[in-house]
Amino acid sequence: MGVMRILVCVKRVPAPGAKIVITKDEQDIDSAHLGFTMSPHEECAIEAAAQLVEQHGGEITILTAGSRASDEQLRYAASVGAGSLVRIENNTGIDWDPQHTARSLSTAVQALEDEFGGYDLLLFGNEAADTGGYQTGIRTAHLLGRPIVNAINGIEIVGDSFVARRETPSGVEVYRVPTPAAFGVKEGINLPRYPTMKGRLASKKLSVAVVEDHSEPGEQCRVRLFRPNEAAKETVILGRDSEAAGAVVDLLEELGLI
Repeated sequence: MGVMRILVCVKRVPAPGAKIVITKDEQDIDSAHLGFTMSPHEECAIEAAAQLVEQHGGEITILTAGSRASDEQLRYAASVGAGSLVRIENNTGIDWDPQHTARSLSTAVQALEDEFGGYDLLLFGNEAADTGGYQTGIRTAHLLGRPIVNAINGIEIVGDSFVARRETPSGVEVYRVPTPAAFGVKEGINLPRYPTMKGRLASKKLSVAVVEDHSEPGEQCRVRLFRPNEAAKETVILGRDSEAAGAVVDLLEELGLI
């Protein structure tokens, strides 16, 4: 493997924990009072790429599809180690479905590889924090003809291959994947670093390459968005001081813990 080149795909999403308000036509979310970030899985993917480059050398490109507002997430990625930023223009105001997104990403990746050389590794978040579709990474890798393993929580390089680990209820699965490879990274694989002041200042100087989208729309159609009913939670006070001891024992017995 020569100079390693890694591309990480990210998405601008509402900040976790924010109250989501649906527009009257039920086709989008009202973002007037929302904060935005990138999916936590993708933050971990960027950190995984940064660690691989620190250990083995190489360069990192960040790719997203969105409006100019998505430059905020691109520059955040640059502040923690990315050297190239690319955005596919999407000014529709509505997220593309996974088919359209995958077609757009794969076309952009092919164009970047034709111009600058191939990527040894493509990294995606295990799923987007807003839609939770688990589709885009798999669809993109399939269109590019590359093997992909999703839900990984460990990556290392062995020879000319990448070795990925994935936890399962029965143990750990280990995959050895030749380059060029693709992985869907799961939150928890690492602890993403905070950008330094030097990194933030450098990210402001880095240009964002903007490319137009000419891919075909997907076949999936959004019908409506809705907020599920919030489940009320009831807090029961078992007692105070030593008076609670008996109730606690009864509860532990009911749960089968004693």
